Amino acid sequence: MPASLDLQQIFTWLLADGMVEKAHVKAHFTQAQGILRNTAGSMHPLCAVAHCKLVSTRAPHRLLTLDLLTEWLANRVNLPLYRIDPLKVDFTRVADVMSASYAARFNILPVEIAADTLTVATADPFALEWETEIARISRRSIRRVIANPLDIAQYTSQFFTLAKSIRDANKSTGQDLALRNNFEQLVEMGKSNRQVDANDQHVINIVDWLWQYAFEQRASDIHLEPKRDIGNIRFRIDGVLHQVYQVPAVVMIAMTARIKLLGRMDVIEKRRPQDGRIKTRTAGGQEIELRLSTLPTAFGEKLVMRIFDPEVVVKTLPELGFPPDDAARWDALTKRPHGIILVTGPTGSGKTTTLYTTLKALATSEVNVCTVEDPIEMVEASFNQMQVQPGIDLSFADGVRALMRQDPDIIMVGEIRDLATAEMAIQAALTGHLVLSTLHTNDAPSAVMRLLELGVPYYLLEATVIGIMAQRLVRTLCPECKTPDGDIADEIWSGIGGAWNIPKPATVYRPAGCPECRSTGYRGRTGIYELLTVTPALNELIEEETDIGALRRQAIADGMRPLRIAGAYKIVDGTTTAEEVLKATASLA
Repeated sequence: MPASLDLQQIFTWLLADGMVEKAHVKAHFTQAQGILRNTAGSMHPLCAVAHCKLVSTRAPHRLLTLDLLTEWLANRVNLPLYRIDPLKVDFTRVADVMSASYAARFNILPVEIAADTLTVATADPFALEWETEIARISRRSIRRVIANPLDIAQYTSQFFTLAKSIRDANKSTGQDLALRNNFEQLVEMGKSNRQVDANDQHVINIVDWLWQYAFEQRASDIHLEPKRDIGNIRFRIDGVLHQVYQVPAVVMIAMTARIKLLGRMDVIEKRRPQDGRIKTRTAGGQEIELRLSTLPTAFGEKLVMRIFDPEVVVKTLPELGFPPDDAARWDALTKRPHGIILVTGPTGSGKTTTLYTTLKALATSEVNVCTVEDPIEMVEASFNQMQVQPGIDLSFADGVRALMRQDPDIIMVGEIRDLATAEMAIQAALTGHLVLSTLHTNDAPSAVMRLLELGVPYYLLEATVIGIMAQRLVRTLCPECKTPDGDIADEIWSGIGGAWNIPKPATVYRPAGCPECRSTGYRGRTGIYELLTVTPALNELIEEETDIGALRRQAIADGMRPLRIAGAYKIVDGTTTAEEVLKATASLA
């Protein structure tokens, strides 16, 4: 057995397993040797083989990528394959097991700590000299697993650097007992003007890492949640919250202060909710905007950062999930010269994205697009955006009234919340403007009932409302690992597409899980849409005592596809699962 894994052993095994041809093995070995030589031996031999871009001679003749070679190596040495998911590694604990230099020396990384077992990832099954020492120091039995050597190197650097920053930040801030926020001390802290050093270099490092890491993981929101002794960090990815890490409470206070400082918020004030914005860049140089919101809680300020990707507004309707027929109908509605178009759905259903994408397409040099929002979600140069300011009596209604004097062609009202805003939106539509806005209703026909409940006269709705769209977001199956799962149960399909006589799909797909989707089986989200166009026949049904059932039946007769039916088509084409559709449309059952 060699002292460590080398090229000769790798190629011997590849040849024995029929992964490379005997006639070409010498040329491949020489090529890999040259790659290693050029890196002065710093590259792992498995990486050198991956750089050769060999194609397996065994069916299905796949390219021997580093991931595939790592999986092959794990099977060859009969050790479990471990895909390092940084969201599931408690780096503050694993960094206590060994030093960064020790981990780098043996190219190993502790990844899990149980009561009596320590799981250590390695890319070298033969290097065992560390095992006895670490077992003795940690007082646990060692479970070795094989992991991608590049992942081990990357996360060794990240985890140990971050753990050191948190330890040092904890030392520098932990002396101040007044920082241990709890319900009794919350008001006193605000009065005393005590302030954490938000410019501490360790805190800066932690915050910078947090943002870049959230961008890499495709997070839409970052939650910093203070508790009595620790602070929780959670990411929302594809609509689902994931626990990321826990940091000492005093470190979280310092992180919150740092972020508030960058967001031009009042760092001293901890008793009032505050809002702010930050613009930063990803590692690749892409500009990203974060919207900040703080909330005083029993143990300190909870901070939520919503991440806005500017690329979202340049997506097309099909990329958002619109079927071709709905996209054509929506385009026809938004090209009308005047009228009100409403987008409805719960918080987080993608209404803002739909509106911004639509407005971006409409905002040519010939038109004046104005918005009044609370808050401004994304700053867009092609719009004229105004922020609602309740503190100085600038409401949505006041904003629309002001915009009417700005010679607008298209007005976007962030949300119709009250009769005054609804009346101003109607006035704008009656005077020849196209108005887009949002409402919080479960489906499209309910928007008519909601406006009637606010007190809008039915005849004004008949004169102005031209279209209503309800929407939801569902997670999309990861294209790399989705797996055929046979038939779908009749009772499940009858509750989704059966009522519309949509043929039951012969094959549906289920989430499997792979490195691309972080083993969730889902990657990204898509929209399902219910588009109601107001026809003369439907207009006649809008009365003082409107029958919503009749309204819904007429809308369907006019071509509206209900949300659950839209979801059924997404199941048929293999985009998502029945579970996702049923969860997103549960309120409509």
